[in-house]
Amino acid sequence: MDGFVNLAYDYPVLGVFWTVMWFFLWVLWLTVLFRVIVDIFRDRDMNGWGKTAWLLFVLIVPFLGVLVYVVARGQEMGIREAQHAQEQRKAFDQYVKEASGRGTSTAEELAKLSDLKAKGDISEEEYARAKERILS
Repeated sequence: MDGFVNLAYDYPVLGVFWTVMWFFLWVLWLTVLFRVIVDIFRDRDMNGWGKTAWLLFVLIVPFLGVLVYVVARGQEMGIREAQHAQEQRKAFDQYVKEASGRGTSTAEELAKLSDLKAKGDISEEEYARAKERILS
């Protein structure tokens, strides 16, 4: 317990603040660095040599490379990020529709059910039960 008290006096609140701030900035820097690297590989308009040059620039001179990349290609980077998010959203929505078995609309299901009843494939009772299930 005595060691803990000495540590508290040797490491004041301002020191804790600076440590937390530098740690936060370090995590922020790594996040930006990895997003730039992912964007370099995600860009379909850039050829392989361009990707290689940007990647080497970002890895050899990281701070300057990331700064130049964000200034030079930041707007396109945002557009690509938004497109990627839309593609992920569409894929998720499609998966949910397939998993729930409700890929078709209620009107389409009722039309199919009505056709089955008109052909005589299902009885009036089966039609009523299926219709109730679709509408609920």
